[in-house]
Amino acid sequence: MNEVDPRRAIPRTDALLMLPSVAAARSRLGEHVVRRLVRDAQDRARRGELAPEQVANVVLETLPAHAGTTLRPVLNATGVVVHTNLGRAPLSATAIEALVAASGYVDVELDLDTGARSARGIAARAALLAACPPAEDALVVNNGAAALVLATTALAAGKEVVVSRGELIEIGAGFRLPDLIASTGAALREVGTTNRTHLRDYAEALGPQTGCILKVHPSNFAVHGFTAAVNLRELRPLASEYAVPLIADLGSGLLAPDTLLPDEPDATTALTDGADVITASGDKLLGGPQAGVVLGRSQIVARLARHPLARAVRADKLTLAALEATVSGAAAPVTRALHADPARLRARADRLADAIGATVVAHDGRVGGGGAPGVPLPGWAVRLPEAVAAPLRTGDPAVLPRVHDGACLLDLRCVPEADDERLLGAVRAALARIG
Repeated sequence: MNEVDPRRAIPRTDALLMLPSVAAARSRLGEHVVRRLVRDAQDRARRGELAPEQVANVVLETLPAHAGTTLRPVLNATGVVVHTNLGRAPLSATAIEALVAASGYVDVELDLDTGARSARGIAARAALLAACPPAEDALVVNNGAAALVLATTALAAGKEVVVSRGELIEIGAGFRLPDLIASTGAALREVGTTNRTHLRDYAEALGPQTGCILKVHPSNFAVHGFTAAVNLRELRPLASEYAVPLIADLGSGLLAPDTLLPDEPDATTALTDGADVITASGDKLLGGPQAGVVLGRSQIVARLARHPLARAVRADKLTLAALEATVSGAAAPVTRALHADPARLRARADRLADAIGATVVAHDGRVGGGGAPGVPLPGWAVRLPEAVAAPLRTGDPAVLPRVHDGACLLDLRCVPEADDERLLGAVRAALARIG
């Protein structure tokens, strides 16, 4: 007598889809996602990895854990505040609320009082202007590189951008400033040398062919020794004499000076010192969503806003909402992490170390994201064996430590204190995995 193939007992797809929890998940995750999860469980049973009677339970257990995105939240225990590989700045609770509120229909280009169309992003613009009084106008685009490209395109396409050779930098992922500007249709006019540029170098380059003067803050590195550079105050009279706009690309997005980072440029100082317009990122030291911020003279900002490229790089409603909330709300997580109390960091590290029998070592965090290169953020880290790093990264929650000098270091500077217990659980689980 022939034996019955046990695979015939695997539940049918239509039967699994009719289960109440599965049916409810179809409206949350989508038909194709739920069917794929059902099919995966059935395939495991066909391969003999599951008994047929386990298929339904496996599907039901998988659904709650399946999110709408494959991106995983990570506890940042590296000590690097603006971590590019982790999405740079984490949003504040207020910014998250604003982002959720803006996810539906909102008055992003509508005056509800009159019912007429209004300018886009008025509230975000007002928040930026309130936070940076020297600015006459503001514009928000989709990232910092777009802000610089828009500025050089609108002001210098078909003309020359005068810039110091010492400021022709390469930014993340291999993008180089000369290539970025060349893509706008403007020509680079390099002045000075890598380590020394003088005012006369700029003066000799200016003429009818000049579209703008560009000052770029060198991100991710610093040059020391026999150096010279021309600041915005020195360039202002020259720009006025030749009637050319003076652009300052600040990069990291500080709106006002920060005593912790005395050498990091900020928008308020740059505009006060003579820049016609500044460009910066919204998701670095500003602590908001990915965005490009333009601040400066109303006449110059208006030229950028009218350019056809502005439409291609404009910010969406979610970015505008989160940026407004970041600028007008309480201190963002980036700001809190930068100014974390070392004594409090030590107490938290001691508590974690005592719970797992580890040691605490002095550890300097970093700003990251190209901000304040070489500036240490004194703090503490829990020292663990290097082998713990991999199970921490792949655990739940995922934890990214710093691996250095044969050790796995956990710096709590960027870990919200409310997550300390979750971090402890993750470390215990990782230690258990390595035996």
